[in-house]
Amino acid sequence: MIDKGADVMYAERFGVSDAAKEKGKLAIGNVINTQDKYPDTVVASALWRMEPSIDRALKLVKDGKFTAEDYGPYSMMKHKGSELATLGTFEMKVPAEVLAKVKAKEKAILDGKFSVKVDDSQPKSSSR
Repeated sequence: MIDKGADVMYAERFGVSDAAKEKGKLAIGNVINTQDKYPDTVVASALWRMEPSIDRALKLVKDGKFTAEDYGPYSMMKHKGSELATLGTFEMKVPAEVLAKVKAKEKAILDGKFSVKVDDSQPKSSSR
């Protein structure tokens, strides 16, 4: 992807951040904050916490009401299952107007005024 012109990579795994670092590109971390390992590469990380999902299941078990259900929504910001990590070494590198937009969007999400539709359908190949 870098060879085809990508300048920011979504680092699902450490190898993506390694490649971005090697090629002088930026990355967005995933699940955990990896900026301490890539201070000049990882701009921020999309953090995930499974505690809200577990707390929901445990409460249902304790209340004697447990049934199978979709716990995906508990991974969302609304339920504190995800958040954007602090920018750390990029705090002063990201323009103030961009930070303001990010904070405004986070607030809109938490206030229930904005949501992202998740499409879990099978992706279609674009190769021929």
